[in-house]
Amino acid sequence: MKEITVEELQTIKNPVIIDIRASIEFKDGAIPGAINIPLFTDEEREEIGTIYKHEGQEAAKWRAMEFVSPKIPSLLHEIKAEMVNGEELIIHCWRGGMRSKAVVTFLEFAGIHAKRLTGGYKAYRQYILQQIPAMIPKNAIVLHGLTGVGKTEVLKKLKASGYPTLDLEEMAAHRGSIFGTIGLGEGNNQKTFDSLLYKGLKDILGSTHFVMEAESKRIGKACQPEELMDKKLRGINIYIHTPLEQRVKHLINEYVLPYQNEPWYHDQISIGIEKILRRIKDNEIKRVLIQSLENSNFQVMIGILLEHYYDPRYDHATLEYHGQFIHVYAENFVEASIKVMTEIDKLIEKKKFVIEGQV
Repeated sequence: MKEITVEELQTIKNPVIIDIRASIEFKDGAIPGAINIPLFTDEEREEIGTIYKHEGQEAAKWRAMEFVSPKIPSLLHEIKAEMVNGEELIIHCWRGGMRSKAVVTFLEFAGIHAKRLTGGYKAYRQYILQQIPAMIPKNAIVLHGLTGVGKTEVLKKLKASGYPTLDLEEMAAHRGSIFGTIGLGEGNNQKTFDSLLYKGLKDILGSTHFVMEAESKRIGKACQPEELMDKKLRGINIYIHTPLEQRVKHLINEYVLPYQNEPWYHDQISIGIEKILRRIKDNEIKRVLIQSLENSNFQVMIGILLEHYYDPRYDHATLEYHGQFIHVYAENFVEASIKVMTEIDKLIEKKKFVIEGQV
């Protein structure tokens, strides 16, 4: 049986990775790009585990065989259908044990060449956690700006233009403010965040610098590694300024218009407002905020939130940054993107970035 290590997997340009773990395991954390074709359903996996615990390994193996046997033809067809999309077929489970061995054996009997990932997903996770700290480029360019200036959009335009970026909010599937996971699902857990961070760092490997937003250590359910936090706090800072009216318009376009008619929208916004109301002391502001929510007057609501809640808190957070600040003034995020690119190009021309091995 042919095997492949996690290190060797990194050298394959376009592998087809089949994760045969149960869907509950896959959801908890997976290799980016892997396709989940479960050998057992969540319920079958649970039953096998219970039998193993109470009746032993032999009884558990027998029950597993009863579950798998009828599925083999359809399982192989599913895997074969995915093979057209890549160079090499890789099969893995949790620890590279019996499940992946069995599936690779089935494939071999069917004349399909596949390799088993040694150590499975567990080995992959251990590997990326060891690799991530050393992969972070030396110099961080950190985008700052009050809520609604469009930092995420600027970051995406930078990436599209070829600048090395790390979109940590996208990796965490969580955005700041009360809007949090609106339109992004439940948010990613730490395992998924780490996998996406590793992939993101791999994409910019070799760069002397990278661009990121000024995120706090915790983003939704995930935390940044200490090494990334250190680079961020000692980086070069670009502070984006746009008018308040434009910021309100931007937030309405991004968080209100696409979702306001969804049945869950009002409740989700209400929960966020309730948390903020506990922290606002001015009763008149509280009253107007509640009224604007009741009337679905999101323009007024967002304006109040920015002026009386988010803006006063934001500038205090910038005090922890040690590097220089460059200020960019723009009417909108499109103009801001162009100006930020200009500032980064100036930094590159002036050789402001530390290169590995140089002081």
